[in-house]
Amino acid sequence: MMKKNSGVFKSNSCFEFVCGEKLPYVELIYETYGEINADKTNAVLVCHAFSGSHEAAGLTSDGNKTGWWDEIIGPGKAIDTKKYFVVSVNNLGSCYGSSGPMSISMETNEPYGSKFPDVCVLDWVSSQKLLMDELEIDCWEMVAGGSLGGMQALQWAVTYPEKIKRAAIIAATA
Repeated sequence: MMKKNSGVFKSNSCFEFVCGEKLPYVELIYETYGEINADKTNAVLVCHAFSGSHEAAGLTSDGNKTGWWDEIIGPGKAIDTKKYFVVSVNNLGSCYGSSGPMSISMETNEPYGSKFPDVCVLDWVSSQKLLMDELEIDCWEMVAGGSLGGMQALQWAVTYPEKIKRAAIIAATA
């Protein structure tokens, strides 16, 4: 059986998007699989593709299907949760719970809708870095993703090369 936890991270400071717009804070929904070791050196970040969510492995919250990388993440699988502590974050701007167009604007008390800031890969990586700091992880053992998730893994390697040991970039473009 794989240990699985869900979490919500709320940044305690203003988040500035690459487009120049700012939000007073951002919320990130995430799941973890496995257990972090004492020195926090076994953490792996998996990044999802365009249609994914934070539910990467095991049964999804509705109980009707398995996560998008369930065949890869788990005990004895390629990303072995007996060895690694896996973190999967829902991207900003997504409809799966992290800050996005359905979030309520503090200025208008209405959903942002089309006024939500334009989001790019670097914004996702910057928000993931905030969560990394919150979890007190100094360096990812690996950042992995396919398609848009692979673009995030590549962005990690470019922006924070000292914060990752490996990048698994699958079916992605720069």
